[in-house]
Amino acid sequence: MAKLLEIAQLGNPILRQVARPVENINAPSIQKLIDFLMSTVSSANGVGIAAPQVSQSYRLFIVASRPNSRYPNAPLMKPLVIINPKITGHSEEMVKGWEGCLSIPGIRGLVPRYRTIEVEYLSVDGTLHRQEFTDFVARIFQHELDHLNGIVFVDRLETTLDMFTEQEYQKLNK
Repeated sequence: MAKLLEIAQLGNPILRQVARPVENINAPSIQKLIDFLMSTVSSANGVGIAAPQVSQSYRLFIVASRPNSRYPNAPLMKPLVIINPKITGHSEEMVKGWEGCLSIPGIRGLVPRYRTIEVEYLSVDGTLHRQEFTDFVARIFQHELDHLNGIVFVDRLETTLDMFTEQEYQKLNK
């Protein structure tokens, strides 16, 4: 198993910086970072993780939706490596849904996001992908893309009344 990386916590300046594009996907340091991100997101029971969350300023994240203790109803999918992503279109409809963040432990929030997004990104082998994501996977993508732009989910809350501790969130969802 690849090394686990320390997850930057809210207050760390890297979480508020715009990440730089990945120039050379095949660089050993980038390939190693991808392996470390995969291990770290799995170990932390996350459904996504962005390079800035492990103190690496690159436009790179993993979408790894799967049921786990933090997201028991998450759909199961093969983890995707997303490099230099952008949203190219989105639905008019926005929906509020629960989010947490490995960089903000103990807090959940009801965050408005586009239900459907159209995206472009490079995969681990440098192939350009154009894809549509909906619902929970679209939410993960938007959450992780925010990390690349120095935004965390609490910035997206419409009101602080939409913020809950993890304990209160768990009581709601039993």
